[in-house]
Amino acid sequence: MDWVPYIPLENRDSQVDRLKSQIFILSCTQRRTALRHLKIDRIKKYEYCLPYFYHPFKQDELEQSTEVQIIFPAEPKPVFCEFDWELDELEEFTDKLIEEEELSADQKDAFKEFVKEKVREAKKANREARESRKKTLEAMSEETKKAYENMRFYKFYPVQTPDTPDISNVKAPFINRYYGKAHEVL
Repeated sequence: MDWVPYIPLENRDSQVDRLKSQIFILSCTQRRTALRHLKIDRIKKYEYCLPYFYHPFKQDELEQSTEVQIIFPAEPKPVFCEFDWELDELEEFTDKLIEEEELSADQKDAFKEFVKEKVREAKKANREARESRKKTLEAMSEETKKAYENMRFYKFYPVQTPDTPDISNVKAPFINRYYGKAHEVL
């Protein structure tokens, strides 16, 4: 799958300057015969392909994760868990693990320090990501900023024909979680 310049149907036979295209469509770049011979795992990857688009102005609207994956090297077996620093209280979280016999009582302080260190690392990574996004926005030219602001997404449905069912009442503007909603549904 790749973004390719849109060429109107009537111009597809003639030589068209692809570099000056303003409209791009998501298209499969593999030959149809190659698609027939794909293995099942590759077919599933192809079927569940989600187009992704990085929009620097909308990234700040997304919440950054407050969960930390914990793999504490304890004896006799390591402790695997997730800790959310906004929802979980460290003392209660540790006591619950001791109660469930996932963690021994003598390792409580070491575990708490380990979790605090992981939380500090995650917060630092979130802060660095936020700062790098800000630097990217500051370094962006006015022309690029204007292009992002004026970018529009359209969602196309098949044209109604006598032998196809009526889909006019089920058309939805939602594209996917990365793009959000289309500006116009056609």
